[in-house]
Amino acid sequence: MGKKKHLGEIEKLFMKSPVVDAASISRIVGSRKKEKQYYKQLIRNLVIKGKVKRLSKGFYTRHNEISLAVFCFKPAYLGLQDALSFHDFGEQETIPVILTARMARNGIRQVSGANILIRRIDKKYLFGYKYMKQGSFYFPVSDIEKTFIDMVYFREKIDTDLLISIKKSVDKRKLESYLSRYPERLRAKILKIMA
Repeated sequence: MGKKKHLGEIEKLFMKSPVVDAASISRIVGSRKKEKQYYKQLIRNLVIKGKVKRLSKGFYTRHNEISLAVFCFKPAYLGLQDALSFHDFGEQETIPVILTARMARNGIRQVSGANILIRRIDKKYLFGYKYMKQGSFYFPVSDIEKTFIDMVYFREKIDTDLLISIKKSVDKRKLESYLSRYPERLRAKILKIMA
């Protein structure tokens, strides 16, 4: 397979998928030592030419959408303040907040010149999200019940107006079902806030 054909195959891959990992590019090019060096150079050239952007180590996209970084930390979902904005709570713009069960470093990271926030969460609490459309993409986003639990779990500030809005929107049966997976202290705290 010639170099031009490799490039064509890789460009097709970027047209099909919003996020492409280095392993997929490596499979197209081949896995021998010489080919590994070539695929790394190929990626570098695509980044330098501005055809693709690096989202995270080993993950690339051709799109200007930093929320796509959520797919680099699977299993993961967008949550906390970011989820609140997806659900139309509050007007302020927020950076993507990614909750992941992967061993990723907590904190703010730069992705394509913009910030994202990574928060680690125990795998047993990785539930309560659905895919929601924003722009051209569908993202995994915590539903309002899980977002509320995560806000309390991570000790995020919830002002009075927000709390009133959340109380009106929460499905209490779903909330109680979710809470059954958490320790008693957190359950009691959340139920007290909801009372």
